[in-house]
Amino acid sequence: IEAGELETPKTRLILEEALLPMLEKGIDTVVLGCTHYPFVIPLIEDVAGPGVRVIDPSPAIARQAGRLLAEGELTAASGAPGTLTFVSSGDAAALARMAQRLIGETGEARRAEWDVGGLRLSLTDGWSGRG
Repeated sequence: IEAGELETPKTRLILEEALLPMLEKGIDTVVLGCTHYPFVIPLIEDVAGPGVRVIDPSPAIARQAGRLLAEGELTAASGAPGTLTFVSSGDAAALARMAQRLIGETGEARRAEWDVGGLRLSLTDGWSGRG
């Protein structure tokens, strides 16, 4: 998925290996548990068949993130342009490239690191996908 292989035989095989054992046990619902899976929902639905419901929790997660940002007064003023920053515990530049490929968005990417005091954004491992 990260490589943009959303409809390839290789991706289908990976999904079949994950889903077929569950389908053989008669599942009727699949709840997506990874940020990558919504990009292959059509393929998951095709492998699972019409009798299996696929639930994507990402819209609810996005709404909750919006509520938390609003509660913390961290949203842009109405009508003001916002900025987009991607944060990853992995390779920030790879995340920025993947976001551009999968969702058509560009922005600054930062590496997140956990330390004793909590979350810290790296200043040295950042990458800007703008311009």
